[in-house]
Amino acid sequence: MTKRFLLAGAVAALSLIAACSPKSGAQAPQGQNVTLTQAQLQRIALFTVARANYRRNVDTTGVVDFDNDQASPVLAPFSGPVSRLLVQPGDNVKKGEALAAVVSPDFAAAVSTYRKALVTAQNTRRLADLDKDLLAHEGVSAREEEQAQTDAASAEADRDAALESLQSLNVAPEVISDTQAGKPTARVEGLIRSPIAGTVVERLINPGQLLQAGSTNCFTVADLSRVWVMAHIFDSDLAAVHVGDSAQVSTGLSSRMLTGTVENIAAEVDPNTRSVTVRVVVRNPGDFLKRQMYVRVHIRDSQANNGLLVPVSAILRDEQNLPFVYVRQSDGSFARRPVTLGYRSDDRYEITNGLRPGEQIVSDGAIFVQFMQNQ
Repeated sequence: MTKRFLLAGAVAALSLIAACSPKSGAQAPQGQNVTLTQAQLQRIALFTVARANYRRNVDTTGVVDFDNDQASPVLAPFSGPVSRLLVQPGDNVKKGEALAAVVSPDFAAAVSTYRKALVTAQNTRRLADLDKDLLAHEGVSAREEEQAQTDAASAEADRDAALESLQSLNVAPEVISDTQAGKPTARVEGLIRSPIAGTVVERLINPGQLLQAGSTNCFTVADLSRVWVMAHIFDSDLAAVHVGDSAQVSTGLSSRMLTGTVENIAAEVDPNTRSVTVRVVVRNPGDFLKRQMYVRVHIRDSQANNGLLVPVSAILRDEQNLPFVYVRQSDGSFARRPVTLGYRSDDRYEITNGLRPGEQIVSDGAIFVQFMQNQ
């Protein structure tokens, strides 16, 4: 009996001590407002909720690509094996500059065809002029003279067509001049020439490789003073991006920032990334950006938005990670109120639900108010 009595007394004492001790982490009901003394009010700052204009910023990543409006694949204009390569990737070339030499039967055939067309045109024209003189002295009939003029005109048309074929193959002007003068020409290599001025960014052929006219891609020449950055935008940010928006591009390898403009927004979602591709045109002084380089992209919306903006410091989160703020009441106390967050603009959040213009919230010292509520 004595031991049982002592045990019961000890349990009762422990229960009393536990009941009198402060409960660590215990919180007052969330509906209970917080009233601060004048001294405590000096430790907080209030913010009056009001509508304000802001511009949305989108931060994402992208990949550098050639500006396809300023890049050109160079196809083989004639068939034959490559005899010499005259440029290497990274070389700057002028429009019309030779990129590679090809031993081409097409090239030789075009020169031969032009040489024959020249001789034929000269002979038929001489005969036509002779018949014209004979017609004046009744040496030939008018019909014969007319046929001679037709033959001369046809031969001259063939000569002109053969010359255009040579020019389309980028035959050197001196070769054409020698052919027109009747001078013999040594074996002439066909030259693949650059269609634009720029940088040789790809070389796709090797010496000895057999080219097929019109189908073998030999080089890519691009003007790298301007490039494309293909940025990836997801659903939540898509409404904030418009054609014409300004953008800043950085590589992360240096502090250098390049300025660009949103030029195109894709009409479909990329099935691999589930994002929409946005094309940003960027000026590229010194060829700083390289193809396939990964970059960071900061896009600034050109269209202004309007909403209720509050400081980020005013936002707290409860045990379920839901946002709330402390709103000043008419009696001077502060009530916890849940809010719905929208877009974050720098150090401010847009509040889409939970606050009204004119209300005052705790902007600095909200954690202190929460501490006081939990006492």
